[in-house]
Amino acid sequence: MTHDRATRCVLYPGSFDPIHCGHVDVIEQACELFGDVVVAIMHNPTKPSGLFSPDRRAELARAAVAHLDGIRVELHTGLAVQAADRAGVAFIVKGLRNAGDFEIEQQMAQNNHAVTGVRTVFVPCRPDLGYISSRFVREIAQYGGEIGHLVPPTVATALRSVFDESDGIRA
Repeated sequence: MTHDRATRCVLYPGSFDPIHCGHVDVIEQACELFGDVVVAIMHNPTKPSGLFSPDRRAELARAAVAHLDGIRVELHTGLAVQAADRAGVAFIVKGLRNAGDFEIEQQMAQNNHAVTGVRTVFVPCRPDLGYISSRFVREIAQYGGEIGHLVPPTVATALRSVFDESDGIRA
């Protein structure tokens, strides 16, 4: 069976502020299933960029997935379905940690398909990574907690650098 590029490549959108081990797991699974993955660092230029700038998030994501072939990390604005169109893919992949994620992601997937025809594929993350969220990673790092088991090494270093410079308090 042959697949054209649009069906062999998926878009994995998110803010990735920062990318963590759960994200990397979903990317690895998507790569195994589809071959090519566009990791779309989504950002709204009219809103604050978060802890890391979009460019820095992309840099950290590239380092986190450097061990994989077929991965592109790109910056995108707008809707995920618009990013999928710009990237030339027919599918979006979303990671699921729990039933709450499914509820939110299913509604979004149904809307995306109804409006654009883009389908969403759900990938459950490994059970041992299901508790990780970027928000908790940032909070743990801010207060000096151990994050090495939650994020790739380059991300842990970047987080320590941000919070060491600000003595744990970020304006």
